[in-house]
Amino acid sequence: MTAPLLTVQNLSIAFGPLRVLEDVSFTLNAGEVLGVVGESGSGKSMTALAIMGLLPPGGRVTAGRATLEGTVVTQLPERDLQRLRGSRMAMIFQEPMTSLNPVLTVGEQIAEVLRRHRGLDRRAAHREAASLLSLVEIPNATRRVDDYPHQLSGGQRQRAMIAIALACRPRLLIADEPTTALDATVQAGILDLLRGLRAEFGMSVLLITHDLGVVADFADRVVVLYAGRVAETGTAANLLSHPAHPYTRALLAAIPRLDGPVADLPAIPGTVPPPWAMPAGCRFAPRCAEARPACSAAPPPLLPSGDGTAACILLEEVA
Repeated sequence: MTAPLLTVQNLSIAFGPLRVLEDVSFTLNAGEVLGVVGESGSGKSMTALAIMGLLPPGGRVTAGRATLEGTVVTQLPERDLQRLRGSRMAMIFQEPMTSLNPVLTVGEQIAEVLRRHRGLDRRAAHREAASLLSLVEIPNATRRVDDYPHQLSGGQRQRAMIAIALACRPRLLIADEPTTALDATVQAGILDLLRGLRAEFGMSVLLITHDLGVVADFADRVVVLYAGRVAETGTAANLLSHPAHPYTRALLAAIPRLDGPVADLPAIPGTVPPPWAMPAGCRFAPRCAEARPACSAAPPPLLPSGDGTAACILLEEVA
């Protein structure tokens, strides 16, 4: 068997004394799409930023590592990370309007990557930037390459972000909420585009999302995060049809259905705990309808469940 393209082992992240990610592990195989899901505050984006070496000021990896094709990226100096970012790994950020530079044309922003990593001169980089915009299906790419971000629609800005990320054909593409704030039609177009580019370039995709519909449509495997820890893992088909963790079941129950009478959606009571008030045991226990007294005693281990794992003592009762 070939080694995974990306391996995250026991990754923990802190800001000062506050831990925001703890003991997170998963693998991503070549050509695979791995969905990372959970509510806001679960640690999804922080995991991606740690892999890219882009943690906010004050954030640091306190334990564990992330390894990309044999290179421990979480231990690299900034100079080496700059050579990797954009070439072997790239990221589509969550909000293109704030991620794109408003005073540079989209062509200039794509060309910067091409000149730095592929050594193209200014004219060749401009031509290639137009080709990349055409690749991501922006009409009239040779003209739109000289547009500024505010001259593009929301969907076109997202496509421009994808063009920047794909400029050097990275092996790993991290897509952080790539369809946020887009309407359903545009969202479907972005997912179709990513699906086609993944097949064309043989990329692996780490898909960060809170939308389980996107996961069902696009991901091969899933990691569910809650309050900075792994709650459940498995193939998308099995996890979505037979969820083992109460948190995963609660997320799925909150999805509106179109095949029955209109009813109030069940909501998960409470909120994700802040880093300074984490429960001592299972972090979901205060919100869990199936919690036992033992859930508050110690963090549950990840136990085998179907084709994956789940961090819940209820699995021990079933066994």
